[in-house]
Order: sequence, then structure tokens, then C-alpha cells
Amino acid sequence: MIISINDKPADITLNTEKTVGDVLSGLETWISQTGNRIQRVSLDNTDLTSDALAAVFDKEIDGIKKLDVFVSSYRELAVEALVSLHETCKLYENAAFNEREEINTNWEKCAAARFLAADIPDIHALTNKTFCGEGLSASNLAILIEERLRELTDPVLEINNIEPMLKNIIQRLEELPLDMQTGKDLRAAETLQLFSQMAQKLFRIIYIHKTEGLSLETMTIDSLSVQTFFEEFNSALSELSEAYESRDTVLAGDIAEYELAPRFLKLYSFLKNTCQASPLVSIT
Repeated sequence: MIISINDKPADITLNTEKTVGDVLSGLETWISQTGNRIQRVSLDNTDLTSDALAAVFDKEIDGIKKLDVFVSSYRELAVEALVSLHETCKLYENAAFNEREEINTNWEKCAAARFLAADIPDIHALTNKTFCGEGLSASNLAILIEERLRELTDPVLEINNIEPMLKNIIQRLEELPLDMQTGKDLRAAETLQLFSQMAQKLFRIIYIHKTEGLSLETMTIDSLSVQTFFEEFNSALSELSEAYESRDTVLAGDIAEYELAPRFLKLYSFLKNTCQASPLVSIT
């Protein structure tokens, strides 16, 4: 049996695989490790629908001449799903009240919703609340989706554009001890929220680069392996959270100013340099 991926012959040797399901399961495991997903399967030049695919899983590969697998990258699928959701948000926002339930039902059945549930669960959860009349409005959800789309379509531009905001958050982290000591509780809470949101954004962009082939194993941040740096960053973040919750203003302030603020800047500098050294092709 000849196996091709995106119309290119694949150098794959079958050993113990006996059925179509065996072959596809192995291919899916291998393909997913590179950040890609199987989108379409063709058997002897016949495209298989989801139902037809399930029906041939137990079919033995003897007698099958050709298996064509078509894959898409995580970025491509994520952009496609988010664009679909963005359009649905606009439709939901402009729909009459009695039409919104049907829009939500149709959304829940579509491929974009299934992808988000599996791969971008936070957006999927927010969407469920919005379309049930809770949480964010459809227009505000659309704004959040636009941010995620910028991260995916042109992460290099997005990482450059957020620099002023990130430096402002770092300054606020350095001012956190004074804010807590002088009773500026709302400002202190807002600082931690902004920091959390920006940290999540940086890690999302790192993940996007990983799905496009970036290997972090040999890279360093501030003379530390990336893994060690991430572990120390997360440890400091947990310590800050505990100190803040217990109202230990001295410890929380020290961690924010001397531990997290400098690490945050180093993380951003690492990501910015990585983006510039290995820029991803923008997706329109």
C-alpha cells in the first residue's frame, strides 16, 4: 500500500499494522506530534466521509493500493475555527432573541466548535456562556477572538506590538509593594490580573511556535534551560499568589518586584528574539 501525505509520498514502513484503523491511528499519533491534524482521508482515490471512515477502520490493508492523508497545521485549523466563531458572534449579536437558540445549536454541532473544545478550551467555555446569555457579550467575545487571531496569524507583529503594555505591567509589578502597603487594593488586584493575562499570552505564542517546529530543548533563558526557567517562573508565581491571598504584603511585594518582574522581562525578550530569529509566515 502506498501512503502519501498532502500528495507527497511518505517514507513509512508498515510492520504490525493490519487494518486501516491501525495505520491511521499510527499516522495520527505521529502527525499530532508535529502540531498537525488529519483533515481528510482518501482510500484508493475515494474521499471518505466521517461515517465512511468509521466503516473502513476494521478493513484489512491487503488489497488496498493507496492511502492518501491530508493534514493541516494547528495554526491553520485554529484560525479557521476562530474565524468561524467570530462570524457566529456577529450573527448572534444581530439576531432576534428567538433566533439565538438555533444559532447556538448549529454552532455546537459544527467542526469549529469541536476543534475549540479539544484545542482551545478556554475560548470554547467562554463561547458556551456567551451563547447561553451569560458571561461576555457577543461583541466583547468577538474582540477577544480578534486578539487570538492576531497571535495566530502574525505572532511576530503581535509580540512587537505588546511591548509597551508589557513594560507598563512590569513597572506596576515593581510598584505592587507600595500599592499593597498604602491600601490601593483595586490597583494591586488589577496589576495581578494584567500580569496573568499577559503571561498567558506569551505562553500561547510560545506554543504556536512549538506547533510550527520550534524546539526548546537546547535553548536557554538567562543561562538556564527553558524548562528550568519555566519551572522557576511558575514557582515564583505560586508563591506570589499564596502571599497575596494571605495578605503578606512584604513577601508578595518582594516576589513581584525582585522575582517575577525581571523574569517576566527576560521571558518576553527571549520570545521576541526567537520570533525575530525564526519568524513564522503570516496567515491571512
